Amino acid sequence: MYNRKKFIQRLSVIRSYKDSHTSRFYFSSFFQNDNSLSTRITIHYILFFTAILFFGCNSNPNAPYNDTPTSGRVNIAADETLRPLADAELDTFHGLYRYAFINMGYKHETELFKDLLNDSVKVIIASRKLKPDEQNIFESRHLIPVTTKVAVDALALIINRANNDSLLKISQLKDLLAGKISSWKQINSTSSLADITFVFDNKGSSTVRYLHDSLMNSDAFPSYCFAVNTNREVLEYVEKNKNAIGVIGVSWIGDHDDKQVVDFLSRIRVIALSGKENPAAADYFQPYQAYISTKEYPLTREVYMISREGRAGLGTGFVSFVAGDAGQRIIRLSGLLPATMPVRIINTN
Repeated sequence: MYNRKKFIQRLSVIRSYKDSHTSRFYFSSFFQNDNSLSTRITIHYILFFTAILFFGCNSNPNAPYNDTPTSGRVNIAADETLRPLADAELDTFHGLYRYAFINMGYKHETELFKDLLNDSVKVIIASRKLKPDEQNIFESRHLIPVTTKVAVDALALIINRANNDSLLKISQLKDLLAGKISSWKQINSTSSLADITFVFDNKGSSTVRYLHDSLMNSDAFPSYCFAVNTNREVLEYVEKNKNAIGVIGVSWIGDHDDKQVVDFLSRIRVIALSGKENPAAADYFQPYQAYISTKEYPLTREVYMISREGRAGLGTGFVSFVAGDAGQRIIRLSGLLPATMPVRIINTN
C-alpha cells in the first residue's frame, strides 16, 4: 500500500526515533514538575526502555513468558475502520525490531471486544473505551486493563464521482438516518439523481455504533440503509452507484501521499459537512487533520489501545511505541490527529 515516497518517510521516522533516544533527551524535562507535552512523551520513553533493559537482561527460557517489549510473539487486533493506520504502525515496528512477531487481526468492533474479553488477543485498537460491564468482567478476574489514547479519528462520508451534491448539513444527515430524507431531490431540488442508498461496513462495526450514539434516535435504520462487510467494499460500492452515500474511517483516505489513497480519491468524492442550520459556503468542512483538531469537522472520535497484558510484554511494547514520538508521527502522516503531538495549523487567509 505504500509507495517509495512513503517508504522514505517511514525510514526517516525510524531514524529520528533511534537518534532521539539519548540520556540528555530522557532527563531534560522528566524532572520538571509540570504536565508538559515533552514530559508526557519522555515518561513514555523511560518506561518503555527501562522495560526493554530489564527483560533483555533477565530473559529466562524457563520463565512463564518468553516475550519482551521488543521481541517474541503476541496476538493483537484492530478495528477494521483503522486498518491503514494499524498497518503503518505495525510495519514500522517490525522494521525496527526484527525479533518481534505481532499477529494483527482486523475485526469489527463487536468481535474486537469479544476477543479481548476471551483472551484471544492481548491488545486491541478501538474507537471506544471499555464499557462498565466489560470493566467489571476484568475486575472479577482480578485483571486491570490499561487504556491509552493514541489518536483522534473521524468518519468520512463519500459519494459517487458523478454526484456534485458534496455539501451536507448535519441536520440533513440526521433526517436521512431517521427516514425523513430518502431522495437526492430533497437535498437539492435540481439534482438528476433519484433515491438515496446509504451504505456502511458492517452491522457490528464501530461506524454503526457511532451513528446510533451520535446521530440517531432509533436503533432501526431506514430500508435504504444497508451493510456490506469492509470499508474497502463501501468504497467500491459508492464508486459503482451514483445514488450512494458511504461511511468509512478517515484513515482510508487521509494520507494524500499514499498511492492507494490517491487512487481511492480519484474514484469518489468526500462530502463536506456543516453543523450549522443556515451555513455559508465557508461553514462546510471536510475531514482534514486541521478541521479534526479544531472540531469544525463534526464526526470525530477518539482512538484507544486497550491492553490486558498486565506486564511489560510485546503487546505493551507496541502500545508504548504507538503512543510515543515515532508512532505519533506515523499517525500524523496518516491524516489522523495524534494524541500527544501538536498539529501545526496555518491560516491562509
